[in-house]
Amino acid sequence: MFAVEAPRPTTKRLSGRPGTTVEGSTVNRRRIAIGTAVLVVVLVGAWTTSPERALSALVWLADRPVAFGAVLLAVAVVRPFLAWPTTPLAIAAGYGYGLWGVPIGVGLLTLTAVPPYLIAVRTVPDGRVSAAGARLVDAGGGVRTVTASRLLPAPSDVITVACGAARVPPRPFLLGTAAGELPWVIAGVLIGVSAESLLADGLVLDWRFVAGLALLGALLLAGPVYRVYRGDTAPAGTTEA
Repeated sequence: MFAVEAPRPTTKRLSGRPGTTVEGSTVNRRRIAIGTAVLVVVLVGAWTTSPERALSALVWLADRPVAFGAVLLAVAVVRPFLAWPTTPLAIAAGYGYGLWGVPIGVGLLTLTAVPPYLIAVRTVPDGRVSAAGARLVDAGGGVRTVTASRLLPAPSDVITVACGAARVPPRPFLLGTAAGELPWVIAGVLIGVSAESLLADGLVLDWRFVAGLALLGALLLAGPVYRVYRGDTAPAGTTEA
């Protein structure tokens, strides 16, 4: 009797680029589909709703701290999917809780950054942009890079997605977000404390304050950017720093 050798399992490859598997192509298509769906939800939500409507509901809850906090928490969770800015959260925290709104605001702004961060980590594929971000994080350290980025007057969700694409670990991401958002929260809380109504006009940050934070953020990033330019990322250690 002759022994019949069992056929060896093979991995089906796509015709075209060598080394491209069906499984890898399916994962990429799935990521693109998820990213597209999230983008559609964000655009529809941003078009049909506004922060002003949410804040108008909060005004009636100012004398009920528990209900006020519950609504703030809910707004923080859904905010990224509606493409709302983060500053109104800090202003509302100051309006409802006074100076106690500072730690509350930091917690809310850190919490509201988690969903887009997780989505970016899971959906943004590795590429040149993510590799460049990872080198910058290696050069400056995770906490420092995230903190400095948060000080820049850029949309919060853009910074968050960049951190996720650069594969910043969760711990330095959360610490850096809390540290970098702290000045913005303090400014927002002070505006909220002094505001007679959340719907009043003029609830904006002074441009000199914004410029000062931008300068500080740029100075914190200058060293890491220079080290990346020179191709030397060793001095800052790992991304956990």
